[in-house]
Amino acid sequence: MTTQCEIRPILLSDNTDLACVLRKVLTEFGVPEKGTAYADPELDSMFEAYNKPKHAYWVVVCGGEILGGAGIAPLQKGASHVCELQKMYFDQKARGKGLGQKMINTLLDLACSFGFTCCYLETMPNMTAAQKLYRANGFVDIDAPMGNTGHYSCPVWMTKSLV
Repeated sequence: MTTQCEIRPILLSDNTDLACVLRKVLTEFGVPEKGTAYADPELDSMFEAYNKPKHAYWVVVCGGEILGGAGIAPLQKGASHVCELQKMYFDQKARGKGLGQKMINTLLDLACSFGFTCCYLETMPNMTAAQKLYRANGFVDIDAPMGNTGHYSCPVWMTKSLV
């Protein structure tokens, strides 16, 4: 029997379970606790953090269980036309089901509807499956970080034109 999975906008009631999943995935990949999403103060209040204009966070739900998510928001201290794909992490149980592709499609469509013309992201070198997915969707590597996300421990930077 295959578990039914969906992606949907985050709800306030998702905060606690989502924070646990995100920290679990970050720990699984050995992500440093400083200078990465792990240290972001909004990790425990994602609904509130993304309940703003030009922000969106969607969660992956399989069999009623939250197994990850991803968001889009204006790039901190970046140009007004640039958004950032943020906190895209999936539990092992949600990987390999096409949900990452569905999530990227959903969020990039939202980014365009918000008026963004460029999408930026940061990731870790060992997150090779994620990088493969990003590149397959038109993201290209760049030589330096953009904006000021506070994620000084993330050394892989990518962008995609949305026009």
